[in-house]
Amino acid sequence: MIDLSPINIEDHTFLCVSVVLPKTNLLVVTSDKGYIMCGALDVALLNEKLKDRKVIAGRAVGVKTIEQLLEAPLESVTYEAEALGIHKGMSGKDALLKMV
Repeated sequence: MIDLSPINIEDHTFLCVSVVLPKTNLLVVTSDKGYIMCGALDVALLNEKLKDRKVIAGRAVGVKTIEQLLEAPLESVTYEAEALGIHKGMSGKDALLKMV
């Protein structure tokens, strides 16, 4: 099952995407500039092999719901996210607010 729903954080609208798969869920919250995602996100791949795409993204591990993804500290972020002031340990919600 795939669920798409908007969420409002401090007067900014983001899109939440949840994909229910066997034994796991893929979770993403995105803005027009970038996104945060569950542990399935490969930040090293984005930073190394896809560096020319300049993806703004952060990864949180151990999350099972969108709510947890918003509150969890980011475990890793892309170089482009760092350039916006997004850093490891920042909550997903705070990272998203830097992506507007």
